[in-house]
Amino acid sequence: MKKIALFFLLLNFAAQAQEKIKWPHHKKAVIVLTYDDALNSQLNIAVPQLDSAHLTATFFLTGDIDYQTIPRWRALSKKGYELANHTIYHPCLSTEDNPVASDKYTIPGMLSEIDVMNHFLFAIDGKTTRTYAYPCTETLAGGKDYVDTLRKYGLVKYARIGGDVDAVITDFKHLDLMQVPAYGLEDNTSGTQLIAFVKLVQQGGGMGIFMFHGIGGDYITTSVKAHKELLDYLKKNKKDIWVATFQQALDYATQANKPK
Repeated sequence: MKKIALFFLLLNFAAQAQEKIKWPHHKKAVIVLTYDDALNSQLNIAVPQLDSAHLTATFFLTGDIDYQTIPRWRALSKKGYELANHTIYHPCLSTEDNPVASDKYTIPGMLSEIDVMNHFLFAIDGKTTRTYAYPCTETLAGGKDYVDTLRKYGLVKYARIGGDVDAVITDFKHLDLMQVPAYGLEDNTSGTQLIAFVKLVQQGGGMGIFMFHGIGGDYITTSVKAHKELLDYLKKNKKDIWVATFQQALDYATQANKPK
């Protein structure tokens, strides 16, 4: 009798583990398009393509924004795009090709920079809730991990790290909202590869997050053609795929997983 009870208990656990989120409007999966570093190619190429496809996205901005681009970022926010925090100086380990070394930071110094960037972004879009992406997908400041400290002080609601083509999120009950994985692209990733990732997300019924940098220019560049092929696929399959901002998608997923 105990064996039978244990069997049904295990079946119940398995069913709960396999239970999928019901996405809005009967969508089967969610895709989040994110773009790092406030690059001109994003404003000049990615945004017009997104507008043409009637899709939204999240832009993780740094202090590289200036008097010429700030009005353009502000206009994007008014159109529903998310402006998110990527620090002021984009500090990374000194082994990276980056002018500001994170190994010379302290954890309080890193959090202070994130806090000040939040104020900069508030001056642009007037919003008080912010999401974050770790520069170079690194979570260290002065050699110490600052994820839990960031979580403790509540400066941001969600934070994105890196990952590869396997970064398909289906287990939302155990997802660390301060370390949300994303598909970090390499130079010249093809449209076929981008669409293949979306298809993986569709098969799993979960969430997939793209991490773009340059579009048709700048660095870690995705070609104009490949980017458009991806957007065309998302537009063509809009009946089944919800394209949301980083905050929108995670707000929905966390709410859906709250105990009834």
